[in-house]
Amino acid sequence: MADINIQENVPLAGYSTFRCGGPAKYFAEPATGDEVARLFRLAGEKNWDVFVLGNGSNCLISDKGFDGLVIRIGKNMSDLTHEELEDGRVKITAGAGLPFARFGNYCVELSLTGAEFACGIPGSCGGAVFMNAGAYGGEAKDFITSVTYWDGESVKKIDGSLCGFGYRTSLFERLAAEGKDAVILEFEAVLPKGNKDEIMALVDELRAKRTASQPLDVPSAGSTFKRPEGYFAAKLIEEAGLKGFALDDSGAQVSPKHAGFVVNNGGRASAADVLRLIDYVTQKVFEKSGVKLEKEVRLVGDFGG
Repeated sequence: MADINIQENVPLAGYSTFRCGGPAKYFAEPATGDEVARLFRLAGEKNWDVFVLGNGSNCLISDKGFDGLVIRIGKNMSDLTHEELEDGRVKITAGAGLPFARFGNYCVELSLTGAEFACGIPGSCGGAVFMNAGAYGGEAKDFITSVTYWDGESVKKIDGSLCGFGYRTSLFERLAAEGKDAVILEFEAVLPKGNKDEIMALVDELRAKRTASQPLDVPSAGSTFKRPEGYFAAKLIEEAGLKGFALDDSGAQVSPKHAGFVVNNGGRASAADVLRLIDYVTQKVFEKSGVKLEKEVRLVGDFGG
């Protein structure tokens, strides 16, 4: 594909907030939905597996890397525009590769309220749709009015009400789990105007809470486990005596600051080290409480079963 740069053997650790993982056999960063479609067609012709990567903030990439084509939705698809509506609200269009925090900060700049929580979330806008990103009582579904995506055949735009948003899930996450193609390209959001001083004060408050309670200075993928119904993962992990626990000196550790985070101290741990600790925590919590924790982190590549 002469006009789409496909690189070979690209290290992926730098594209993951866990800071571990091997190389992509093939790697491309498309700029349009048409280029996404062409890359998928090429992969089909070549019989390559495909993984769509955003900001890498919610995945653990195998030490073997990914034996196929990684399509990274990043800076080439990060447009950000706004339009004032007749009712006084503002519609924002955000490319899937745009950092979700940048979307949140843009809302602050425009004195829009409702997306303050987004300012501290490390993923991309596409990832925020995919997982219905949320924090401190807010979720992406609260303001997303439409999503444009490629469904394996054509580019479609659907209403936000049809996106199947739930706790850390969406229509797109479920389609991916079923092995179906669904690449998010952009979303539209509509938010009301508010008092800028109050909006900025809330952003500062949430940032202070996040800094005080989360290990933001250590590589991780954020919350490692989904919240079990009726429980909190971090509390269950603490009750199992695992806050700050490490199996070895690899660098993989349950954060001593927030038990819901598995961290990679100094970026020294391999993906296998991290997964071994995640599995250990899952087992010990189940033995202690009878609750089976479910990973929020997605596994990418070959982990040997």
